[in-house]
Amino acid sequence: MGFSLSGSAAIVFVGLFIAFGTFYSASTNTMGQVTDANSDWQDRRLAQHNTQIDIVSAVYDNETDSLVVEVNNTGATTLSVEATDLLVDNEYRTAMQDRDVDDDSETDIWASGQRLTFSVSATSQPDRVKVVTENGVAATEVVTRG
Repeated sequence: MGFSLSGSAAIVFVGLFIAFGTFYSASTNTMGQVTDANSDWQDRRLAQHNTQIDIVSAVYDNETDSLVVEVNNTGATTLSVEATDLLVDNEYRTAMQDRDVDDDSETDIWASGQRLTFSVSATSQPDRVKVVTENGVAATEVVTRG
């Protein structure tokens, strides 16, 4: 049992110590990322669960070639107007004549109990509309003639 055995044992122990330190750092960072992702998923799931919308009316006016869609936020989640999408006969609509929340066209906040109104141009009467929120919650309504 000379120096070579003691020296090689010391080198092996130092190598194990460095390997354990590297493994511990990597696993701690990974677990932190997994925990954060799980927390974000739970927050999104809760927001989706608390989101509910109801289409009050979808009326097409053939004299002005416009479609007016009124939607109530009946859930507990405050929504973004910009992140709320309108589909008319399965066609995504981005060009709006007007979009307002309780007659306020400047706000982007659509709180619980408020009404969002879309006004879009349409050359003919569509069959139905669909409104989709940022959480993926949607409502569909048949268009009537006004």
